[in-house]
Amino acid sequence: MKNLDEVLTPPYDVIDEKAGDAFLKKNPHSMIQLDLRNTGQKAKEGSDRYVAAHARFDGWQDEGILIRDDKPAMYLYSIDYLHPSGKKMTRKGLVSLVGLADFSEGIVKPHEQTFAGVIQDRLELMDECGAQFSKVFSLYSDPRQEVITLLEKNREQEPIAVAKDPDGNRHTLWRVSDPDTLEKVSRLFADKSLYIADGHHRYTTALACRERARAKNPELGEDSPYNFIMMYLCACEDPGLSVLPTHRLLNLPSRISADEAASLAKPSFTVQEISGSSRESLVNALLSQMDELSLAGGPVALGMYHPGEDRGFILQVRPEVMNSDIVAERAGVLQGLDVVALSDILLQGIFHLDHEQCVREHLITYFSDVNAALDAAVKKSVDDSESTPLLFLLNPTRVSQVTDVADQGEIMPHKSTYFYPKILTGLLINKLSDDGNKEQS
Repeated sequence: MKNLDEVLTPPYDVIDEKAGDAFLKKNPHSMIQLDLRNTGQKAKEGSDRYVAAHARFDGWQDEGILIRDDKPAMYLYSIDYLHPSGKKMTRKGLVSLVGLADFSEGIVKPHEQTFAGVIQDRLELMDECGAQFSKVFSLYSDPRQEVITLLEKNREQEPIAVAKDPDGNRHTLWRVSDPDTLEKVSRLFADKSLYIADGHHRYTTALACRERARAKNPELGEDSPYNFIMMYLCACEDPGLSVLPTHRLLNLPSRISADEAASLAKPSFTVQEISGSSRESLVNALLSQMDELSLAGGPVALGMYHPGEDRGFILQVRPEVMNSDIVAERAGVLQGLDVVALSDILLQGIFHLDHEQCVREHLITYFSDVNAALDAAVKKSVDDSESTPLLFLLNPTRVSQVTDVADQGEIMPHKSTYFYPKILTGLLINKLSDDGNKEQS
């Protein structure tokens, strides 16, 4: 494949219909032809869409478009990217097969809720195609960076793939096939916990696929590919590891003014109005103040922007509110999260909107790009005279908060983390064929 940029895609769950059509127009061999978008349709075993993906997968192998490595390997995967702050950064990780472990074993630890409909869709695709197309992004602890240092020292000189993603970030993949190096890396991971950063549905799907395989073949061997999952592994201490905030645009189903919104918040939050010479400068001032308050270690601080009146406020949780019934129900490790303050204290406690209603009535839109969020908020305020758009700005969840929550077996609210950049789908594929070889295409 001459131009990998044309065929590689982000993970399926961040591709909407418009982006999906654009990927298809670029190249008929786009990975979206295999790692199908979740259309929301009820998944059925043997559905035409899964069967068609299977036929394409087999055909691309027959045509030599997909070529399987002939020996075991791990892969060093580096991403050079521009952080939204403008800083140039590099995130380093490795891709390897990892033994599947039930969450109850405490080896692989989740932090996000999963949804049955999504898992069923991914399960039918994985089972029909006999392949895992999209990697699970996981974290591990390695303060001395021993794993990456070892892989960088023993990788092949030339990369096997270089590609740019839709944001212009550069993804580079090197093969590491030296048996001694592979053995040493495996030993380094022997006693490590893994924390799922992105791909909870993919991991849970692999567990379900293994159970289905065991039901069909009770004698399924330990070396069966169904007992393994392809992961992208990055150290928690990697200097290029970034978590972006996920801002929320609430479409409040009633008309309220900025003063009314601030007044509603005052019993639970201290409220400070922030000014700016433009919409953009106002939102940036809110984000800057939120960051300062976070670094100071005080109570959670959120930003609230009313686009209809172009006014913004800092909302900082009052300490006594943390002892209220609605927050006290949460585990201590969750109480200090921005997303919990927003979902429990603000949305549920003040606006009386629970998660189910927000999902059912499509009241919340999520944005990692604050400029896109601002544009959408302003447009909504102009187009809709029956509701009130309120943009809530959050600080990013810290990696240490993710691991603390996972270590205690707790689950964060929906869309609590956004690890950036997304890893590309299609650089490697894990074929689930019972031939005893745990290799990757």
